[in-house]
Amino acid sequence: MNLIELIRQKGSDVVIINERDSVATAAGTLVKKNIGALLVQNDAQKIVGILSERDLIYGLENHGANLHEVSVRDLMVVDIIKCRPEDDVNKAMSMMTDRRVRHLPVFDGEKLMGIISIGDLVKYRIDEIETEANHLREYIAM
Repeated sequence: MNLIELIRQKGSDVVIINERDSVATAAGTLVKKNIGALLVQNDAQKIVGILSERDLIYGLENHGANLHEVSVRDLMVVDIIKCRPEDDVNKAMSMMTDRRVRHLPVFDGEKLMGIISIGDLVKYRIDEIETEANHLREYIAM
């Protein structure tokens, strides 16, 4: 399965925050939306980074109790690892494993198509394995 098909199944909603917003705002958004990462845009509405739960933990180590006052741009990762809609699930899993990330935005050129999490990929694989097991059980029962 390619990533655009997976995005069609799960939905293409992506939560985006401005780079000038505070980390407190970002943390509140992560909690309210029950998600693990936010894409970050600048004032021109161009995606310029990604901020994950992990970035907040590292920020806590570096900024301590003042973390809530820090801006998102000071914590976000600017070297975004991107996928293409035609990439398959296995490639995305490999990219996540190799780069030790849990969220991959999917871009068709400059157009954001959605975001894939490791949870999305694990769910897909579990569903795929269950389907295969059911087919094997049906075959054996014949």
